[in-house]
Amino acid sequence: MNASAQSRPVFIAALRREIADFTSGWKTDAALLRRGIYLYWNDQAVVACAGMGARRAALAVEAALALGTARALISVGWAGACDPSLAAGDIVRANTVIDARTGERFFLQRGATEPEQGTLVTVAAPAGIVEKQRLRASYNASAVDMEAAAVAHLARARDMPFYAIKAISDNADFELPGMQRFASPTGQFREAAFAFHVALRPQLWRPVMTMARDSKLAAQRLHVAMRAYLMQHSG
Repeated sequence: MNASAQSRPVFIAALRREIADFTSGWKTDAALLRRGIYLYWNDQAVVACAGMGARRAALAVEAALALGTARALISVGWAGACDPSLAAGDIVRANTVIDARTGERFFLQRGATEPEQGTLVTVAAPAGIVEKQRLRASYNASAVDMEAAAVAHLARARDMPFYAIKAISDNADFELPGMQRFASPTGQFREAAFAFHVALRPQLWRPVMTMARDSKLAAQRLHVAMRAYLMQHSG
């Protein structure tokens, strides 16, 4: 791995599928794959993902910062909608991130005219309909994820700028079909096991097809938002 003194923004995702197309053709560190960490970089930015949850997000940040000075930490990826007006593919650029476990709040400095601001709440497990409703009622949450608060905490500890850019992958009224049981010890999604589980349960076929379609759209929209960030913060 070639370290660089160049200051670049660092994007932290959870799953490789969230950022695979965005990082196509970038440099990578194959040695980190043994630890379930995907690290990509070019002259413009660094992207890292190490799995779902706070602990894995911290590993992704650690790997990314080993490449050199970070201009900012940006939590990116899929999120569930808590606001019923949000639809799959919508982008949430959070102005507040809340850790539901500790109650810690992170207030992001954003321009008053910037669109799509909202409150993003970080929880420890994938959120179903009831949890999304609770977060909406308790925090006026726009969206829910599993990593942003951990990245925000690390940015604050290092006195670094922090942003959160999330793409809605599941609507407020969409029930995730038992996703938590398919998380590996390294925070990865066990796709083969999930596919086998779904194949035996026809009642899951339609919601899983919806989830796949909406996740693909969310990833595409996320990449557009990430490129826009790089253009706005170049130089």
